[in-house]
Formats: sequence, structure tokens, C-alpha cells
Amino acid sequence: MRAISAADLITDLDATVAKSSSERCARMLWRATELLVDGNNRLQEPHVGLLDDVLIRLACRIAPGTLAELSTTLAELPIAPMKTLRRLASCGDPAIAVPILVKSPALSPVDLVAIATSGSEAHLLAIARRRRIESPVTEAILQRGSRKTCLALIGNPGAEFSGAAYDHLIRRALKDDEITKALTLRPDTPDMVVRELLSTSPGPAIQASNGSVSSQVLATAKRPSDTEYAAAMPGIISLNRSGKLSDSTVNRFAIRREIANLFTALSVLSGAPIEAIDQVMAESGYEGPVMACRASRLNWQTTLAVLNTRGAGLSPGERVRAQELFETLHLSTSQWSVRWGEISARAHRHTATSAGTQ
Repeated sequence: MRAISAADLITDLDATVAKSSSERCARMLWRATELLVDGNNRLQEPHVGLLDDVLIRLACRIAPGTLAELSTTLAELPIAPMKTLRRLASCGDPAIAVPILVKSPALSPVDLVAIATSGSEAHLLAIARRRRIESPVTEAILQRGSRKTCLALIGNPGAEFSGAAYDHLIRRALKDDEITKALTLRPDTPDMVVRELLSTSPGPAIQASNGSVSSQVLATAKRPSDTEYAAAMPGIISLNRSGKLSDSTVNRFAIRREIANLFTALSVLSGAPIEAIDQVMAESGYEGPVMACRASRLNWQTTLAVLNTRGAGLSPGERVRAQELFETLHLSTSQWSVRWGEISARAHRHTATSAGTQ
């Protein structure tokens, strides 16, 4: 008896599919899918390839709702029928394409780049939600993705960013404060990228209509309470002991307007008690805060971020003068000045307390 080849089976299948109703094709499709799912760890590549040929022929006769179910099923398989998988992932119907684009471990970076290059925004957003996204895929998404997709990528800890991707994001951040904020807050954003973002950021927004500070800035300008400082201190000390209380960390406190963490970090880094930092940062001018940052061994970009937490930020002229002061201050002078401010603060509190008890 002559052995039946795979080609013969496919020929017979084509004839059968052509004569079958869509309901019968659906039953055949699910039988083939069950073979894939039940034997996924045992099937050899030729067997998977044969089932792939079966599925891709049957899929042409299947309703979209059934294809969406098939997509959800195949998305979980580590060993998948690749021709069918690629066909479904490229489908214009998001209900069919999205499950595979988000979850399938079988899709390669080459597959994903191809889809990102030609797919819709829904395709790009789905890829941006994957558990891991290699840098070539990230670059392909950024080239065509909207602001929403860009923010989804930045918010995905599994996305890898190349130098080219960071360059692209910095250019977009110049015109988009949300991208600036998201990228600055991303834990693995390189310090040099954070510094560049902060150096080009215009700082807190001012309402053009009447020149008043925006409500968000006013809300974040409130000085922390003693309870908030006490809650922040253990975490800041832990970061310092582990060597993680760096410019990048302080930058993030400033961008997030985490004022209690920010002031406590300045206290720990400068060696000045929190009362001194609280008093210095409450001053109307920029000289005291610049000294506090210099005493904390922070760089200029971090200092600028700290200054921008104080209401409307600096005018262009003030920014130039503040940087000149920062660059001319000696570390010892700054530390002495900030700590001396604490002596004055204690004396002021003592006087006020004494007057209240008389």
C-alpha cells in the first residue's frame, strides 16, 4: 500500500473544505486546535506544520467570532502554528489580532516589527502591552505610534529602549509634558536622559490668562507636616545606606512633587536637620534652596528640578543667576550656611515657645 504523503492529505483537505459548510469547517478547526493544545509539549515540528496547514485553510471559512476564540486559544501556546498565528496577528479586526499580539510567546521580534511597521494603532498598542518588548520592536512602535501608545510603552517595565528610542522620546517630550513626566518617573531611565529632559522642561505651567500659578502647583507647594517627615525618614535613610539616594532619585521626588521625600532627602544628604531644610526651602528667593542642593552634593540639573517645585519656577534671568551661584558655591560654605540656618530656626522656635508660655 502506498503511503499517504502530507501533500496528498492537504489536497484532500482542500477538496473537503470546498464542499463543507462553515459549521462543519468550524468543527474541523476545533478538532485540529484540540490536537495542538493537548499535545503541545509532545508534537514534533512536522506535525505542528501539518496542523498549521489545516488551520490556515479552515480559517478562511470561519466567522470572525470563532476566529477571535481561536486567537485567544493559540495565544497561550509556546509551540504554535506560525502561519496561522501570523495571519491572525495581522488581521484588521482587533478582537482577532490583539490576544496574540499581547500574549503569544511564539511571535518573534521580526514578526512583531513587521506588524508594527504596517499595522494599525490598535496593533501597536497591543504590542506595547507585551510582557517583554525587545528594543527593535520598541523603535518600530515609536516610529508610528500615537501619544497613547508612546505612554503605554514607557509605562511597560518590560519594554527595552535603545539610544535611538531615547532620542526619539526626548524629541517628543519637548512638546509633551506627560511624556516628559512618564519617562522621568520610569525607574530605569538613564540619568543622562533624565538630566536632558529636565534641562529642556519649561517647569510648572503658568496660566497665561492672569499670570497666576496653576492650581496643581499651588497644591504641591504646601509644606509637609512633622508626621509626613517622620513617615518619609526611614525610607530615605534606607536608600542612602544602599547607595541609591542619588541625583536620579532626588530628580524623581521633585518631578513627582513628593515634597516630604524631597526635603528629607536634602536633610540626609546635606547633614542638616529637617527643620533647617524646611526653613531654607520656604525662603522666597532661590539662594537658600541652591545652597541646600549644593550642600547635598547634587548636580545642577537636579537643583533646577528642585527649584521648579517651588511655585512658578524661575524666570530666565533668575535661572542664569541661580546657576552662577551654584557653580561658585563651595561645598563647605553651603553646608555651614544650611546648618547655621537650623540654629536660627531653633532659636526662633525657642523664642516663640517661651513667649507663648509667659
